Amino acid sequence: MNFWDYLGSHHQQLLFDAYQHASEVFQCMVLATVIGALIGVITYRSDWAGNLATSATSTILTIPSLALLGLLIPVVGIGVAPTVIALTLYGLLPIVRNAIVGLRGVDPQLIDAAKGIGMSRMARLVRVELPLAWPPILTGIRVSTQMLMGIAAIAAYASGPGLGNEIFRGIASLGSKNALNQVLAGTLGIIILALLFDAVYVLIGRLTIPRGIRV
Repeated sequence: MNFWDYLGSHHQQLLFDAYQHASEVFQCMVLATVIGALIGVITYRSDWAGNLATSATSTILTIPSLALLGLLIPVVGIGVAPTVIALTLYGLLPIVRNAIVGLRGVDPQLIDAAKGIGMSRMARLVRVELPLAWPPILTGIRVSTQMLMGIAAIAAYASGPGLGNEIFRGIASLGSKNALNQVLAGTLGIIILALLFDAVYVLIGRLTIPRGIRV
């Protein structure tokens, strides 16, 4: 069976796996963005706290994905839980780092001007600092998403959802007539999803970032 015949006969399963893959990455990116932005907001004013946050999230990336999943399975079981935890942790570094860099890069004169008109610290953060730091934060989100698209494939090791199952099935049946088709279908599916997600982020950037501060 050639590749196109395989796609035609297995398109429903492939579409379902792609939906699950996109859904898990999206949900984990929402969690990573919220947690990462909060860490950035809490730590950016202090050099040592910012360095600690960056170092801690960098350390997470040094743990091989299979090893992290192996450590999580005895604690939370197999399936969705270890996948969500692992992907969320792996997605933190670019967001935390870019949030800190973006917030520290806000022009102090703008902050002083906001103080001068009576804005509270929270109002300055929400209405001045975060909007100006949004471009680098969005860049961090884009980088994290591309990383997680690939890492999510490894989640099949823990019986997680997504296109990784297609790849693992192909690897497990090497030598069979559809082994290469399965690996190729899963891999191409992940690449297509990554490109689609990135296109959405470009659109979000155009809609949410004023022309004058686009990077």
